[in-house]
Amino acid sequence: MQTIHIRVLRHSAFYSPLLATMSAGFLKAEGLQAEYTVVDADHPLEAGIRDGTVQVAQAAPAASFAYLERGESPPYTHFAQINERDGFFLAARQSEPDFNWSYLQGKRVLVDHLFQPIAMFRYALQQQGIKPAAIGIIDAGDVAAMDKAFRDGEGDYIHQQGPAPQQLEHEGLAHVVASVGEVIGPVAFSSLCASEKWLQSDMARTFMRAYRRAQRHVIETPAEQLAREEQHFFPGIDPEVLTQTIAAYQKLGCWQDSPHISPASYQTLLDVFEADGQISRRHPYETVITSPPA
Repeated sequence: MQTIHIRVLRHSAFYSPLLATMSAGFLKAEGLQAEYTVVDADHPLEAGIRDGTVQVAQAAPAASFAYLERGESPPYTHFAQINERDGFFLAARQSEPDFNWSYLQGKRVLVDHLFQPIAMFRYALQQQGIKPAAIGIIDAGDVAAMDKAFRDGEGDYIHQQGPAPQQLEHEGLAHVVASVGEVIGPVAFSSLCASEKWLQSDMARTFMRAYRRAQRHVIETPAEQLAREEQHFFPGIDPEVLTQTIAAYQKLGCWQDSPHISPASYQTLLDVFEADGQISRRHPYETVITSPPA
């Protein structure tokens, strides 16, 4: 078996198309075994791709904007779509079956402040006619710190990827009331990226055969089965919660059966980052995205 090193910016059920390449055996069927790591101080994404110790990474097309804004070439290119929707949910302390985004005004909201989640959240507010300044947006730190802060009583709402808010709901600590993805619609949200050199390799073509199968698998397979396959990736999450989370992402239409990142979804991404003031110009599609290996 040949080893393929996969590094991810975030670990979540949201990235099930990538997880399924491993959990459903598609990589193994192609003669590949995965070494899977999450980005931290000891496992950087950019350096891993540059030195060849990482072959495939999970990031987002928007991750390339910071390089382009500095006049630099990104160290990777985005070659396959993972999600075509924002995967963050809003959870409230109280049950709000009639939730309206206007309810956030004057309230304190723990918001994920990574470059893309915060931009998408503010854009969703604007789409709902709400000024971000009307909300008490709290930066409580990374995903673990946010979750702990909410559990400790901070904030009226929390903004998280699944299955974190669903787990809070399962424990009776919150109620999932809204999805950012429903507000924004199709957008080039998260992707697979790699070096241009690796994308020309036989391994890249082998990986893509497995990934295409995984994309179809997460669309066509019942959420309960997918949850069973992925459970070992989420040892601290209740199996019912994982099933509910995967079903929510399927219903939202996050996952598509084509790896191509559409120009239309990329234009929406530019709209979001332009509105948020994080880009000074609309960077051309081809400076960020390439076609997947055939």
